[in-house]
Amino acid sequence: MERNPPQQPLLVVIRGNSGSGKTTTAREVRRQYGSRGLAVIELDHCRRVILREHGGGGEDRVAPGFITTMARAALDGGYHVILEGILHTGQYGDPVRELLSKHPGPTACYFMDVTFDETVRRHQRREEPIPVDPETMRGWYAGRDLLGVPGEVVIPESMGFQEVVTTILHTSGLAEAAALTPCPTRCARCAEKAADADPPPGIAGTAARTQRAGWL
Repeated sequence: MERNPPQQPLLVVIRGNSGSGKTTTAREVRRQYGSRGLAVIELDHCRRVILREHGGGGEDRVAPGFITTMARAALDGGYHVILEGILHTGQYGDPVRELLSKHPGPTACYFMDVTFDETVRRHQRREEPIPVDPETMRGWYAGRDLLGVPGEVVIPESMGFQEVVTTILHTSGLAEAAALTPCPTRCARCAEKAADADPPPGIAGTAARTQRAGWL
């Protein structure tokens, strides 16, 4: 008798230019996913805070290998993973393509296709904008910098924030994906919290959770 293969964690990549909304989107996807078991790996935090490494540069930069190694470790531990960042193809293209191609489970790749003027507007509306002027941002802007991998989804600028979040949740499979990690599946504290939880009537699933309206 054939048995179904064990469920594999999901790998989701969200890319886009600075100010395109990818970080805000990734964080909201995790919030609406709700459960533990989903890791969000942010390029900016890894490069700027953990490594304190400047962007650009040549082949000796550590960040490309660092973030893909971190993603593999999380996937191997049973975590669903969202990897998000500018992830320009010139420096990050090959490592990210390799990460996607070698992952045995489901993968999804998204590119936030936003014009330069709109990236500036969204940047200026952030609660804590990075101290950078539009001309510097123009030097970072790479247009429609697609990876060219099968199934890559382009998210248009015209799509509203919640529509983008819902699209990623459902087309990636995260909306239906159960947590696979020891916490919460074999965690006594998580079991206690679940037993004590009393959700409001009529609220069920990720789609019905409180939603944030609009881009930062």
